Amino acid sequence: MGFINDYCGKKNHYYHDYIQSFVSFLIPKGKTSFEVKTDINFERISPEKFDYVVASDVLGYVYNIEGFLKNLSTIITPDGRVIITQYNVLWGPILSLASKLGLRRPETPQNWLSMFDLENFALLANLEVLKSGTKMLMPGYIPLISKFMNMFISNIFPFSKLGIFHYLVLRKKTNLALTDRYAVSMIVATRNEAGNIAKIIKELPSIGKFTELIFVEGGSSDNTLEVIKKEVATYTGDKKIKFAVQTGKGKGDAIRKGFDMATGDILLIYDADMTVPADELLSFYEAIVTKKADFINGSRLVYPMEKESMKFFNILGNKFFSLAFSFIFGQGLKDTLCGTKVLWKKDYEDIKINRSFFGDFDPFGDFDLLLGATKLNLKIIDLPVHYKERTYGETNINRWSHGWLLLRMTIFAARKIKFI
Repeated sequence: MGFINDYCGKKNHYYHDYIQSFVSFLIPKGKTSFEVKTDINFERISPEKFDYVVASDVLGYVYNIEGFLKNLSTIITPDGRVIITQYNVLWGPILSLASKLGLRRPETPQNWLSMFDLENFALLANLEVLKSGTKMLMPGYIPLISKFMNMFISNIFPFSKLGIFHYLVLRKKTNLALTDRYAVSMIVATRNEAGNIAKIIKELPSIGKFTELIFVEGGSSDNTLEVIKKEVATYTGDKKIKFAVQTGKGKGDAIRKGFDMATGDILLIYDADMTVPADELLSFYEAIVTKKADFINGSRLVYPMEKESMKFFNILGNKFFSLAFSFIFGQGLKDTLCGTKVLWKKDYEDIKINRSFFGDFDPFGDFDLLLGATKLNLKIIDLPVHYKERTYGETNINRWSHGWLLLRMTIFAARKIKFI
């Protein structure tokens, strides 16, 4: 019997190590965390609030799950997260049999919860689901096979529904009124866009507490830099305008330089080709200020496009990468390559802190931000925009060479985010 108990312990050890590793992956660097147990006394917890609270395989033994989740929400920060892991109800008969055969510790009566049950309890507790899924097909350790099954096969449908445990990342659900108390920094990377500078300054709306417009010039072969200097020197409007000359290469580097210069609460990226109408930026501001999401991603693939705004193969490439990244992120994103994106500056600072997880791999900047936001468990939503034909200059994107680079980045992202 001692041998059986040792054997069970070793098998369970693999499962618990996997859970611990997965939860650690979900908690970004620099965040405080606290793990709760079934017998926790919330009244005895110190008044300190945590960025992350973890309840791993706990809800099965809780008498009042709704009340328990409400209590969890009282010990997280206003922007905090709750991580839940819980046995998949489909595994109930298998785990019961394993207990009877001595391959698992003796079974204790518990609540068996489906993903529907977990999401419903979260709703009742006024918690919003940011991420959810099912993991781990093999809770026991078999060299090579367990890792292959749990890292790859468990992430592919229909096996992605059959894992031994569900997981959810939750946050407090809030509904805020639209206010003007947040400042907005708009970053515009410019390369060979001399004919658009004056129009950008004129047409970009003034939003919020104040609007800061930052041009980052990237080694133009036309007179873009001279035009920026002239327009900034003669501007008399209500926007705060400044500029910088990029020292690195690529749009991603330019955007990061602009972000580091920004003083606003909200960071907004706008493409200098003005193919997205400037007045539609007001919708991005409203969406992020009212907490519809933490990261607003523009989508050009909903409304009809102007005839010459996007070539056929570019459309195919955008749809392919959108499907690929929707699979990797575990949520629908229709247009990952749209240049219009909005996020909170405080969240970008956290993306910077955690950037070492991915490394400096993205010359475009879109995936650096999207992957960083995903790693931070931020809520990301698409906001459809109208996509117009460029009226000045030519695109800086090469569909073939950049498409190959994007494919390599997609594989890289899958290894870092999905197949873990």
